[in-house]
Amino acid sequence: MSFNSTWHNLLDNVEELPSDATLVTPLSRKVFRVTDVQEHRVLIQYRDDDETIPLQKEQFETLYRRIQDAHGEFDLDRLPMDAEPYATVLSLHPRFEVDDREGTLTESDQSTGSPLVEAQGDTDDADEEREEPDVDVYADSLLLIDALERHDVTTLEDVETPGLVNLYTLLSDVQRNANDLRKDIRSVLLDRLHHHRPISGQFGSVQRTSRRNRSLKDDEIVLNTFEAAGIERERLTTVDSGKVDEALDVTEISETDVYDVSKSEYVRKADVDEEEKETRLQGLKDQLAATEGEEGDELREEIEELEDRINELTEFRSGRSFHESATGG
Repeated sequence: MSFNSTWHNLLDNVEELPSDATLVTPLSRKVFRVTDVQEHRVLIQYRDDDETIPLQKEQFETLYRRIQDAHGEFDLDRLPMDAEPYATVLSLHPRFEVDDREGTLTESDQSTGSPLVEAQGDTDDADEEREEPDVDVYADSLLLIDALERHDVTTLEDVETPGLVNLYTLLSDVQRNANDLRKDIRSVLLDRLHHHRPISGQFGSVQRTSRRNRSLKDDEIVLNTFEAAGIERERLTTVDSGKVDEALDVTEISETDVYDVSKSEYVRKADVDEEEKETRLQGLKDQLAATEGEEGDELREEIEELEDRINELTEFRSGRSFHESATGG
């Protein structure tokens, strides 16, 4: 099939996109939308950017040829950063598919559609059925929010001791459980980050990076290694990294002779969009304030029940009161 045929097929599919559809670049996860489709180009615009960017037919053809040269599977890491939208738009063609986990753009007769296109520009969370997630940090966060609303933490000196105890306990629980969940999320993200470019979400971005770790080998190995290089054992009787590093500076010994050196991959927070968070929080407040009628009454009843449960769970009770309630005294 010639590229002209592929091109017109692609344009037909782009024109069928809903007017409010958003698209995402496969590596940096930048959000954009198509503003116009013309005979020899597709015009796009990134979110929060007024500039219109033309995606030229010739560049689409170049990407098409590269996919063919790669036997139908093109590595997205080979794309220049400003060329990422071409891969996203090309994936709208029924024969091309982006696998954002594997980091590839492939040509296939069994394409399952693009994972980089959302039917609506802004997902309306209010229209979705909300369920209480079964994770510890959610319940702890609800309790903490309630406690923060009950106490003025801007003047901690004025908060009574039981209140401070509750706040401290809840903060510790939230921190621990949030960190456990963060580690679980990090493990999944590492499988999806195939490069060191930041990937953006609604509230911020993350990127894959690496950390260099090293630990001293067995004491005898370290001592024998330096002794063979002319460093007396007495100078390193107690092996610690400070003395070892000093000895490394005056010998030809390699760091790896006395250190076990490894590299670990992790996800580092690269940016936080505070303005987006504030906008989202204000939207939630407005939504709550606008709730009326039967739905509003049900919501208020649920809140009252939750407040009663929170009161019971966060009530400060001494060891004696627990003992008395357990013994019926």
